[in-house]
Amino acid sequence: MKNPDSRQASSGFEQLSFLPSPDFNPIWPTPNTLPARCLSMMLAGQTFIHPEFEAIAGSWRLSAVIFTLKGLGWPVESLDIPAPTPEAPSRVISRYYLPEAIIQKVFGGAE
Repeated sequence: MKNPDSRQASSGFEQLSFLPSPDFNPIWPTPNTLPARCLSMMLAGQTFIHPEFEAIAGSWRLSAVIFTLKGLGWPVESLDIPAPTPEAPSRVISRYYLPEAIIQKVFGGAE
């Protein structure tokens, strides 16, 4: 008898779809901080890659800001995009954003 290639489902999310989704109840970041500034811009629909955030906020710590927002319960998502350089032709960077459904929930829209 052959063993299956994998004993895991292709996506754990599908397997647990019978569970109710957790309530959306994030914590707002402390005012006048980089996480607060980033969240404000994301709620306005902006997306960021590192150089864009650095130009706007004057900080090169975008990943730390995103880590903080995720820790506060904000479901920041990322999209990997190719950004090759001569030294690293397979380089990939992330563009961070808040899903539109989350933005609508914040402003009293869709549930």
